[in-house]
Amino acid sequence: MAVERGGLTLRTRVVWGVGAVSRLGELARAEGFTRVLLVADPGLVAAGHVARAEAALDAAGLDFARFSDFGENPDGLMCVRGLAAFREADADALVALGGGSSLDCAKGIGFLATGGGRVRDYRGWAKARRPLPPMIGVPTTAGTGSEAQSYALLSDEDTHEKLACGDPSAAFRVAVLDPELCVTAPRAVTATAGFDALSHAVESYVTSVRSPFSDLFAREAFTLLARHYARVLEAPQDVEARGAMLMGSFLAGSAIEQSMLGAAHACANPLTARYGVPHGEAIALMLPHVVRFNAAVVGARYASLLAEIGESVAPQVAGEALALRLETLARLGDLPRHLRERGVSLDAIPALAEDAATQWTGTHNPRPFDAAAARELYACAL
Repeated sequence: MAVERGGLTLRTRVVWGVGAVSRLGELARAEGFTRVLLVADPGLVAAGHVARAEAALDAAGLDFARFSDFGENPDGLMCVRGLAAFREADADALVALGGGSSLDCAKGIGFLATGGGRVRDYRGWAKARRPLPPMIGVPTTAGTGSEAQSYALLSDEDTHEKLACGDPSAAFRVAVLDPELCVTAPRAVTATAGFDALSHAVESYVTSVRSPFSDLFAREAFTLLARHYARVLEAPQDVEARGAMLMGSFLAGSAIEQSMLGAAHACANPLTARYGVPHGEAIALMLPHVVRFNAAVVGARYASLLAEIGESVAPQVAGEALALRLETLARLGDLPRHLRERGVSLDAIPALAEDAATQWTGTHNPRPFDAAAARELYACAL
């Protein structure tokens, strides 16, 4: 979904509910799929989710092949391997099953399948040479919200830089949201993915390009995520709580589609590129400090966000109140609190800050963000 000419364009059909993955075959058939490449996180095989997806495709009479040769942060080379699998299967469509890595990898394969070249050629917006193959996204974590977006976040295979590659045809035709698929996620994955989703709601709510649509999605996303994050960590089999997180993640992804992100993601990406810090951990390290940094200009908006979960605070103290709540949730998820826990030293800050200042998301931060601001934020997180 995206904003165009002041309006709202809906590109993705949402199919929601416990057991919804059983409808995958009929949904693919209805979209005209005939030969499918199933891009699936290898860890989902043991959980049985891949078998369920394949059974649904088989029952609908669809030919399919599986591709799982990719990692947590899919890069250009992984997408090239996926392209080879796509061609070998003579596929005409993609189904992505898994977390954000599966969903983004499928989009990367789609860019290469119709346009050739390398993933880095598609950085930015509307660089696809031809429309991507039709795709269905089936998230198994409540995290990136990629199933709601027309962007893929991929890594350059040489520099490890994060590349945001977007195109209208990179949106999934259908997003299948089945909370039952999330109950097997390891606790660490639930924690990092959930915090990432929270950050999407918080950041998209205050960007300089926000809209009434992003406000709508971000508020509801924050409400669902903030109220259920602790519950899914305490009771991972609670399907209702998992469903709330999954819907919150989708709505937060929808908010990104309307208003993008801010300085927390600009600071997080270099931590992943240079130190291999998992994205959700990098976000947990930076977001509270970014909230405090931004509070001088968007304190009233932070107050209204907290009001959605029943906390009444004055705008002057809302930034600190929200930052403290985020830090509490990060502790519940056993997420790191300091950069030094991930091997980042004081001497590393200038180079990290220079990288952060080049990140596209930083241009949408509500308070002006540059290398000096990044140095300040990294120092606070050290």
